[in-house]
Amino acid sequence: MTQTPYYFYDLDLLNETLSCLESNIKGTNFKVHYAVKANNNRDILETISKKGLGADCVSGGEIRWSLESGFSPSEIVFAGVGKTDEEILYALENEVGMIHCESLQEILVINELAERLNTYATIALRLNPNVNPLTHEKISTGLKENKFGLTSLEFEELIQLYPSLNNVRIVGLHFHIGSQIHDMSVYVELCDRINELVPLFEEHIGEFTYLNVGGGLGIDYFEPDENPIPEFKEYFEVFKEALTIDPSIPVHFELGRSIVGQCGSLHTKVLYVKRSEEKNFAVLDAGMTELLRPALYNAYHKIERLDNVTSGEELHYDIVGPICESSDCFGRDILLPELKRGDIITIRSCGAYAESMSLNYNGRDKVPSYVHSSSELVMREKC
Repeated sequence: MTQTPYYFYDLDLLNETLSCLESNIKGTNFKVHYAVKANNNRDILETISKKGLGADCVSGGEIRWSLESGFSPSEIVFAGVGKTDEEILYALENEVGMIHCESLQEILVINELAERLNTYATIALRLNPNVNPLTHEKISTGLKENKFGLTSLEFEELIQLYPSLNNVRIVGLHFHIGSQIHDMSVYVELCDRINELVPLFEEHIGEFTYLNVGGGLGIDYFEPDENPIPEFKEYFEVFKEALTIDPSIPVHFELGRSIVGQCGSLHTKVLYVKRSEEKNFAVLDAGMTELLRPALYNAYHKIERLDNVTSGEELHYDIVGPICESSDCFGRDILLPELKRGDIITIRSCGAYAESMSLNYNGRDKVPSYVHSSSELVMREKC
């Protein structure tokens, strides 16, 4: 038996998801960039790059991984609220397609660094639209109190300074309001705000040729088997109908979780079963070091015994890890077939923000990953 814990990736489901995505943007002027922060596993990156998607990167390291995995430099966008000088130089030297800028000072730094390289940087301004994504507060990014995007004060100052910036070319706008979003009305509100801001850009900055609306489309963590592929059709339909900008302007998206979230799972073993007067504990060999989301913001993941046999007695368990933190808990009062030492547990929907957020805390080694692919692709009806 394979040593646990480990990540397991179903490349058939990933390819099916990518094909569904592709079918829903066919015939449009939409371009999707995969958000590398969701999962930087090399097999995952190479599978996605072969489908022709771009890459959305938030660090120099992610740019390097993307280039090494076959993504075209021109299809890479570089975002992030705190880019270092070294990362900006790396992006300029590798001629990435677009840099998304989040502060006035960042734009001034990029102009200075581009001048040093005797080149110019093509940039888009990330504006904060003050749209509530109706998601968890720790993955909300589009409200005024969030750290992301130029402030209105900075935008007004930029209008005055832009004519003197000879080594940056500002061509459009970038938005990203949050993650794990299911309410499509949020995206309608974002489109309404974009429709208001584009004329302002054209009036004060110049020709508008680039729009990036971010990502954030959620997945079904509760019933991953019933909904293994997110509602791409409904999602893209919002932007087709609600945006009023010139239809010849490409609309860029940054999807991460919705592409890879359901194709991955975390397999882990029961080390010990503890019983108390109040509850049962199942102590696993995986912990928050392998899946941080539950400890970070009480995220839910479906937990199953690998054989998924439901005959016999079922009991409620707190499913916990070995880390010396009380927050190292994957779920409380989870109903499962009676567990014993050595049982294999599967934690579902771990394709996004599990391996990429893994830690060496408590001196733990990073765990391996395995992929499965039968190369047989079966499309679901809704795609």
